[in-house]
Amino acid sequence: MERVKVIHVITRMDLGGAQQNALYTVRHLDPSRFEALLVAGPGGALEGELRELLGRESPRAVIIESLVRRVHPGLDLLALLQLSALFLNEKPQIVHTHSSKAGILARLAARLARVPVIIHTYHGFGFNDYQPPAAKAFYHWAERLACLLADALVFVSNANQEYARRHRLGDPGRYALIRSGVRLSEFPAQVEDRRKKKSSLGLGARELLVVSIGNLKPQKNPADFVAMAQKVALEVPEAEFLFIGDGPLRRRLEYQIMASGLSARLALPGWRRDAAELLACADVFVLTSLWEGLPRALVEAMKSGLPCVCYATDGVTDVLKDGVNGFVVPVGNVSELAGRVLELLKDDALRRRIGGEAKASIGAEFDIDEMVRAQERLYERLLSRRD
Repeated sequence: MERVKVIHVITRMDLGGAQQNALYTVRHLDPSRFEALLVAGPGGALEGELRELLGRESPRAVIIESLVRRVHPGLDLLALLQLSALFLNEKPQIVHTHSSKAGILARLAARLARVPVIIHTYHGFGFNDYQPPAAKAFYHWAERLACLLADALVFVSNANQEYARRHRLGDPGRYALIRSGVRLSEFPAQVEDRRKKKSSLGLGARELLVVSIGNLKPQKNPADFVAMAQKVALEVPEAEFLFIGDGPLRRRLEYQIMASGLSARLALPGWRRDAAELLACADVFVLTSLWEGLPRALVEAMKSGLPCVCYATDGVTDVLKDGVNGFVVPVGNVSELAGRVLELLKDDALRRRIGGEAKASIGAEFDIDEMVRAQERLYERLLSRRD
């Protein structure tokens, strides 16, 4: 039986949930039924893993140098033409897009190349309430047009589905929910010496650890994590803080940490391959994002049995129920955020109860292999309609 060729397209291979899951999908689609190809623009922390697929038979990779994140009319037109040429040459049955720029250009290119099935996954949206009104209106308009080109729109959270409905993105009859998966079997990780692990980060002098994970970018709003830490540190001398990740806001955060007197108690170790072990060393997980699709780090923290305190954004409220398996607070309310963290740090029994409920609430739908199988079922369903 001839295999189905599937091309996944993403703007750039940054270290994020969309990129990790697209990479995992092309590597783990059933090779007896699917031939996979991953297309991306240059750059990003995961570019090395993308380049490992160059020249392979399946899965393969192609880098489109003109596919860049920023708006650039000349490069964008070139990327559109190159994507169209690639699709005409490869003749895929399915093009599956991710991220805003690649999502718009590749959907249009796939339609121009007469690809039978076009799918887009929303890991978030290219427009949000924190943009200038004119910019938000432009990106909203572009996304609404691109939705007309897709046979299916995949969402990682119910909250994102509702957001799309409110903003009239595509036909709700074409919506599908497929969670952004993680390797559930890796959580909670086993750590033999918790103190030694923390000391490798310059921490460990104190007993309690509050952790967050994410890009140091405006979306993740790490400044509020530092502001929360400053408030908590005043009341809990035994608390230390860790933000795993890196990005353009790093220098600004380092100054904020110094000004807050937290240099000895708050570490910014950059990206770590042992994040699962660091979660296992922590006592509370905090997420201060301004918007989210479905934060994989939150799912990992919950599966690790950590009580979580998060801003009430998008996909966060899909999985975190206030007072049941975690706490959600209004976006930007640092005082309430710190208050909930203090409540957990001061009450061992509450931490254990909330953490246990968090762990129990992460079921098989969040497993990364189930995510791949769900995509395969979607592919087969859409292709059968074409027959």
